[in-house]
Amino acid sequence: MDLTPGQQKAVFALIVVVLAALGYWLILPKVTHSHTQAQATPAATPSATVPTAVPSSVPSTAPASPVATGSVNIYSWLPFTQQNLAEAAALTVKFCVDYDTYTYTESAAAYVATMNGLVTGQLATTLQASYSTPGVASLRKSQQQVSTGTAAISSLRAFGSSSLTFVVNTTQKLVSSKGTTHGSTQYAVTVIGSGSSWQVDDIELASAGNT
Repeated sequence: MDLTPGQQKAVFALIVVVLAALGYWLILPKVTHSHTQAQATPAATPSATVPTAVPSSVPSTAPASPVATGSVNIYSWLPFTQQNLAEAAALTVKFCVDYDTYTYTESAAAYVATMNGLVTGQLATTLQASYSTPGVASLRKSQQQVSTGTAAISSLRAFGSSSLTFVVNTTQKLVSSKGTTHGSTQYAVTVIGSGSSWQVDDIELASAGNT
């Protein structure tokens, strides 16, 4: 007796379900028959049965991926050691604290003297000139400004064989005749040198970059 198209589809779907259930039963013999039927039920369409058609020649388990042995020392790839980096970072933080710490009673020379050994001669000259700028100096004295700074490194922006550029977050507490204010600034600070000998050579606003 010839089957109608609808009956043919129903029989085909039933065959697919039975084959899928049988394949699942053979692959996982420890699974109960009722569990096999529950897992096979969604495979009611031909497309759902495709994953079950696995060639017998394919290994049942994939080869294990290589496992790295030992930790990687990234400092072996860099022109400085971990200790060198820590020393450069500590010097940078100290410089930024001194940079934002001053009082209206001290001269430009005294201000820069607090950074002796931390900065290059060229930067020391630049800082002293900036501190002595007429408008800035007169305002500092007239308002009796006393500033205290703190600093923390945010990131390492760039490095070379003899230079490191840190991004530093600084905060400033400014007490004056006008009251007390608090501010924060992010700087890009470049130190130069090698080994454990570093000096700050440049300071700029981080948003302006560092060249």
